[in-house]
Amino acid sequence: MAALRIQLDRARRTPLAAQIYSAIREGIENGRLASGARLPSWQDLAAQLGVSRGTVRVAYERLIAEQFAIGLGAAGTRVAERQSRSSTPDWSPEAPLLPDLFYEFGKAPLAFQMGVPAQDAFPFKLWSRVLSRETRRAAVAPVTYPDPRGDPELRKEVAAYLGLARSIRCTPSQVLITGGFSGALGLAIRGLQLGNIGAWIEDPGFPLTRTALGLAGLAVTAVPVDAEGLDVAAGVQNAAGAKLVVVTPGQQAPLGMPMSLPRRLALLAWARRNDTWIIEDDYLSELQLKGRAAPALASLDHGGRVLHIGSFSKTISPALRLGFMVVPPELSGRFAELAACLAPAPAAAVQRAVAEFLREGHYIRHLRRMKRLYAARREALLRYLGEAASDSIKLQATAGLAVVILLPEFVSDVDVALRALQFGLAPAPLSPWYRQPPRRQGLLLCVTNLNERRLQADCHRLLELAR
Repeated sequence: MAALRIQLDRARRTPLAAQIYSAIREGIENGRLASGARLPSWQDLAAQLGVSRGTVRVAYERLIAEQFAIGLGAAGTRVAERQSRSSTPDWSPEAPLLPDLFYEFGKAPLAFQMGVPAQDAFPFKLWSRVLSRETRRAAVAPVTYPDPRGDPELRKEVAAYLGLARSIRCTPSQVLITGGFSGALGLAIRGLQLGNIGAWIEDPGFPLTRTALGLAGLAVTAVPVDAEGLDVAAGVQNAAGAKLVVVTPGQQAPLGMPMSLPRRLALLAWARRNDTWIIEDDYLSELQLKGRAAPALASLDHGGRVLHIGSFSKTISPALRLGFMVVPPELSGRFAELAACLAPAPAAAVQRAVAEFLREGHYIRHLRRMKRLYAARREALLRYLGEAASDSIKLQATAGLAVVILLPEFVSDVDVALRALQFGLAPAPLSPWYRQPPRRQGLLLCVTNLNERRLQADCHRLLELAR
């Protein structure tokens, strides 16, 4: 112990044994006591510090229990083997996570920001009342494990809603409640037992999906999209043996066009012949701003090849972290076991609040209000952009929630997006959504969080940056 001085303060309320424990632990953690170093005996340290042997014994027993030391009986007590601090990498908690996709977590949304509903139009009072009521009910519920597949009432309401709004015929037993789209995607990858087989993704397509499939070890092939959505023929030509397809047929992410009926039927027919699974990312549900949303791809599936994923992130709030997945009937048992073991549904109170929101009709009314609001904001955005845009900048508007500005090839959309943040604007660069060159340079402008009083000035500022 010559390398470690222990100074006891008998005036402190901290017990002497705790002070001895803290001093030795600090010496171990900062490296002054090396792994394998022998500690003094109880008797020697007690005599050195002027305390009883029992006090030292209590300190040593705590060090041994917390694996800082090893008791060797007659051979004494030694410092346990520990990884040196110098070999531990310094991870920065401030490093941005998926910076091409997420702006900043926990902050109020900015103008043009993708993936978030309208902050100023959210029914806070109504939602607070529903959530408070269900939180109180959850607090007095039986102290037991909830259903890992999700709250039965919410699964029933989701099945009923999908039958009405998305033309999907399913039972509550086929519905699993998940931690948003990401949780559902992870559950699907595990449940389908894909290994490192080939998978199709859209190009351009959702960067998170591309990253997730890569992390899961799948061999990803980027399949181009055109005015009819995913080019099935190109996918078959480039990767005919793929066993998974992730597609956004309702409104292609990010370009917004729906997948045509011939393409849908061709994809389903090929999947049946090739024994391929299809994950339908229905991220906007029926939130289409022009006309009526096309039925879900799963509604056309008569061969049990489609797993339908939706969430409440774009329609209610991404802070809920609440999604759902509909699996073919023959997979419901396997996925239920998987959810119970690896990915149980989120907190019961939030699930019950959403179930009540659906059951009382608030959800449908909220969607109708949002569609009217977003359509008006979209028209205003297109009007101001049209007035200020130059010949080198092209506007591309579809039925989705984003307007696409296509930039000249020599302009960096990533650079424009970064500079726009300085002015409180958060357009998303288009190029990171592509996997294969040429990556189009452009900006994605979501219409949900626009301030109509500042919109004209915001459009002029953004186009100036783009020039």
